[in-house]
Amino acid sequence: MTCLHVENLHYQALGPFSFELHGGECLGLSGPSGAGKSLLLRALADLDAYQGTVLLNADACHQLPPTQWRRRVGLLSAESHWWADRVGAHFHAVNDAQLASLGFEPAVLGWSIHRLSSGERQRLALLRLLANQPEVLLLDEPTANLDPHNSTVVETLIQQQRDLHGVAVLWVSHDAAQLARVAQRRLHLVNGRLEYLA
Repeated sequence: MTCLHVENLHYQALGPFSFELHGGECLGLSGPSGAGKSLLLRALADLDAYQGTVLLNADACHQLPPTQWRRRVGLLSAESHWWADRVGAHFHAVNDAQLASLGFEPAVLGWSIHRLSSGERQRLALLRLLANQPEVLLLDEPTANLDPHNSTVVETLIQQQRDLHGVAVLWVSHDAAQLARVAQRRLHLVNGRLEYLA
């Protein structure tokens, strides 16, 4: 069973943080804007240097090549990055059923990135991340640009990843009602410290 173990993590003015996230679990993370939620996710994804210990099962983050760690611990940023003009160039593996799960026809793979709305980019970035079959998902406001229908579609897809593949999820959101739906436990980040919410 997957376990992300964080112990005495310090990053900039944040921390120390210590918590565990288990396979199939969703841990919600809230806090005011600018509190450092996105910075924490970046540290856990090994995108920024930090002090402390982060383990995925028995594997320490600093002992694995960054590309390998980021495949296993996948970050969905609030602003997705695209490096080629066509959607299909960003996928090494995606099938029609996976596209349909988020409301897309196969033709979307031929679209220009510039044609996509912010919500379409967000959903496609999630599919791109899931293609790596991560063991842990770090989700930074994954439905912020989506309408209620597509928000529900994304929540359902993430629940399926947890149920079918035992994926562990750390979900950042400003939407308390959403976190109440998707998360078993909740953390609140304020003044550089994490507090458990009932």
